[in-house]
Amino acid sequence: MAKLAFIGLGVMGGPMARHLAAAGHELAVFNRTRARADAWVAAHGGRVCATPGEAAEGADAVFACVGNDHDLAGVMLSTEGALEAMRAGSLFVDHTTVSADIARRIAEAAEAKGVLALDAPVSGGQAGAENGALSIMCGGSEAAFAAAEPLMRAYAARMVHVGGPGAGQTTKMVNQIAIAGVLQGLSEALRFAQASELDLAKVFEAISGGAAQSWQMVNRWHSMSEDRFDFGFAVDWMRKDLGLALDEANRNGAALPMTAQVDQFYKEVQNMGGSRQDTSALVRRLPK
Repeated sequence: MAKLAFIGLGVMGGPMARHLAAAGHELAVFNRTRARADAWVAAHGGRVCATPGEAAEGADAVFACVGNDHDLAGVMLSTEGALEAMRAGSLFVDHTTVSADIARRIAEAAEAKGVLALDAPVSGGQAGAENGALSIMCGGSEAAFAAAEPLMRAYAARMVHVGGPGAGQTTKMVNQIAIAGVLQGLSEALRFAQASELDLAKVFEAISGGAAQSWQMVNRWHSMSEDRFDFGFAVDWMRKDLGLALDEANRNGAALPMTAQVDQFYKEVQNMGGSRQDTSALVRRLPK
């Protein structure tokens, strides 16, 4: 079994680290809030470290799942960061959803040290992490993907190597762009059905097996119709992800008119107090 470090033990990182520990790997962990790391180790074993560098020292592979570009740069590229302590031939896997730019910067810095690096954002939300059923979009070298795949198998249902450094992050942007459009359509469809005084359960039965079916419909139609949003992937996180996609589109010239509009719709939901609600709360801004 491998000697691993895991940096970031939030709602996604905590369960992923748990699956690695359950697979028999030895874990050293770091979390910005020490109490969370202490609680994780008390529940799952391993060792709490004071800095990312301490966690990474001597590790075969280092995993990260933090908040944003700034957080990732801090835990990887600072003087107390993980990369400074990593040995040549080891592996870095980043599960944070961040910009393609920071992913490429880390890949370049890692290559200079002889470290393999994989940007590997995930889809599947907290439930996917808890159940070990995440989908992972991977950017980096073939060697990095080959080294990471058997380890990620502990918490992934699907892993796809989509290209070089940064490609995992841009693929995650594709994922979020598609979800935003589906949720806006689903929100409008639900409100239209309500305005037409249709039986929502019957409507779902009629359309969920045809061309309109989506993961969002199957998993969110009923909760949206019942005004239940206190779970799942938060609106704040979705706005962060859509912002990354819009920034990347400004660089690559892609037109994202729908994405830009839905991003502003989510801003309205934030202003309504829905920042921490599930992304399906998009329907709240539409009158019943």
